[in-house]
Amino acid sequence: MEQVQTAIEYKPVFMPRVGSDNLVKTDMVRVERHVGFATRQKKKTINDLHQVIRKKYGFKNVLELSTKSGNKLSFLLSPYSLQITADDGKKYSVENAFQASKVFEKGGPYLDLLTEKPRQAKNDERLISSGEPTGYDYFGMQWEVEPLTTFYDWLYINALKQHPELYDEVVQYQAFTDITFNPKKTIHCAAYSLAMFVAIYKRDLLDKVEDAGEFYDLHSEFEISNTEHLLEEGWF
Repeated sequence: MEQVQTAIEYKPVFMPRVGSDNLVKTDMVRVERHVGFATRQKKKTINDLHQVIRKKYGFKNVLELSTKSGNKLSFLLSPYSLQITADDGKKYSVENAFQASKVFEKGGPYLDLLTEKPRQAKNDERLISSGEPTGYDYFGMQWEVEPLTTFYDWLYINALKQHPELYDEVVQYQAFTDITFNPKKTIHCAAYSLAMFVAIYKRDLLDKVEDAGEFYDLHSEFEISNTEHLLEEGWF
């Protein structure tokens, strides 16, 4: 009989909020991770995580956004797949647009990353060797580094806004996860941005997301509950 190896972990769950001071509520959920790199092990962990979430919060619909989910919708919503039509009229994945917008002390933005494969763009050596990040430059639109996730949230939400064919299915979900997300490496998480989109959609605020200034004001209007705060609380 195969011996099952597990390890106790805590994973974030991102929940859209409609009647509260948060657009997204981030919470930590205890789960037994099935040890191993095989896809089936990760799927077991996802299934166990979602069972815990359903039981704890009474949810029926929970979506895992990583490629490990095997869900077609997850693939379409991945930042590697979801595309935004930029000001130049061309389409880029959210991941490419994000990485190509980064500005550092010693360089950037590196616009050639717009046309690289998304994972290659994310792992480009210049993103590490160019010093500390100082902001973002998205086709001439300037963003500051802080609040930390504002630009990424704007980018992802506006990309999804351009795909109304996904709305009906997306808004059925009550919570989102990504077991591959590591808050120690990055604060930006598409599952969090997706939860924010659902909250904004259900609050009838989608008309306020395209303009950067309006989105910044909207983003600032609500209390922030993301993994940055969980890091401060010592969860990771």
